[in-house]
Amino acid sequence: MWERERVSEKNVDSLQYRFDGPEQAPVLVMGPSLGATWHMWDRQVPELAKQWRVLRFDLPGHGGAPAHPAGSVADLAGRLLATLDALGVQRFGYAGCALGGAVGIELALRHPERLASLALVAASPRFGTADEFRQRGVVVRTNGLDPIARSAPDRWFTGGFAAAQPAITEWAVQMVRTTDPGCYIAACEALASFDVRSELGRVGVPTLVLVGSDDQVTGPAEARTLVAGIPDARLAVVPGASHLVPVEQPAAVTDLLVHHFSTAWQQPFDTGQTALPAAVAPAVPAPAPAVPAQAAPVAEIAPVAVPAQSDGPPDRYETGLKIRREVLGDAHVDRTLADSDEFSGDFQDFITRYAWGEIWDRPGLDRRTRSCVTLSALVAGGHLEELAAHTRAALRSGLTPAEIAEVLLQTAVYCGVPAANSAFRVAQRVIREETTPAE
Repeated sequence: MWERERVSEKNVDSLQYRFDGPEQAPVLVMGPSLGATWHMWDRQVPELAKQWRVLRFDLPGHGGAPAHPAGSVADLAGRLLATLDALGVQRFGYAGCALGGAVGIELALRHPERLASLALVAASPRFGTADEFRQRGVVVRTNGLDPIARSAPDRWFTGGFAAAQPAITEWAVQMVRTTDPGCYIAACEALASFDVRSELGRVGVPTLVLVGSDDQVTGPAEARTLVAGIPDARLAVVPGASHLVPVEQPAAVTDLLVHHFSTAWQQPFDTGQTALPAAVAPAVPAPAPAVPAQAAPVAEIAPVAVPAQSDGPPDRYETGLKIRREVLGDAHVDRTLADSDEFSGDFQDFITRYAWGEIWDRPGLDRRTRSCVTLSALVAGGHLEELAAHTRAALRSGLTPAEIAEVLLQTAVYCGVPAANSAFRVAQRVIREETTPAE
């Protein structure tokens, strides 16, 4: 009934996957959340595999998959399609949770001819803010995945469920803890740059948007934004569930998925689907502990207006503003622009266009190198307030605290010990703030 394949360590274009269900059945692909493996869908598979050929995949570096980081949702979608192409799968249904849901939206927008139906679980057209995910990457780069792993149950489950299911809580912690840190950081970057709010109207496949009523990560508000923007979408709110709703309320999620994919499977653009070849694979890692069946879901349709997005042509200002936000963070840029007025507005326009839209966008140096140069120049000039902002930027650009210390040691030789002494005090404060895991 099932096969599994670990892709080659040298093949960065494919994903680790597993099949369940009859070989000749229509294919249903299921994508996991960041930090989770395909085992998050274990409780749905027995029922789904009665009607569909279920393919689950692992994100890079998750569940023992080869650690080839993917820094964008488009990259993940491309690797999934490469895997399906190699298997001869042309058309399929897709269900994805959180980051897996972002992959589903990407597929619907860029490759609509491949999708027959779509389910988005705990998903959003934009996941929080770019700052939040880049900050998480800084924490992992500095402290490893243990702080993120220990806090996973609080993000994924309601308090009552976590207390009543200690085995599942520990399974969640270990699942995150054994993920490759570099792949986790790259996935954070993928979520930081994902924003399809202005494109939802182009999702043309029947879509179920499913969310836990108590999800504090991507909750009902984000789900209603998806329903409002996608022309053919309905919303299902599952009571008594948080972010990893397929694990916390398995029976409810299974019922909703079976009903959706049984009734909303769009006919193909053509009839040339290729049969699936068999795959042979080794043993499967430990699945999640059993979860008892729980409350029935409540489904609703909620049309909510989505704010209009500007569709003006991009220019150097738009390019510069995007890079400025990516490097310095949304919060810093928002504060700076909010403080500008008629007197300083032209200066902010100038540095956005030329410093960020021209110089920082040049291909000759990567952002890590530009951060090193910028830190050195700010120390030389004694610009300690700017140094604080660019220390944060350097961490977000991938420099470690040890590398920042090396840059400042270099400035002690060429800019003077007093300047470097002041710089170390500023950088030390910022690094402590940025790399201390949130309670």
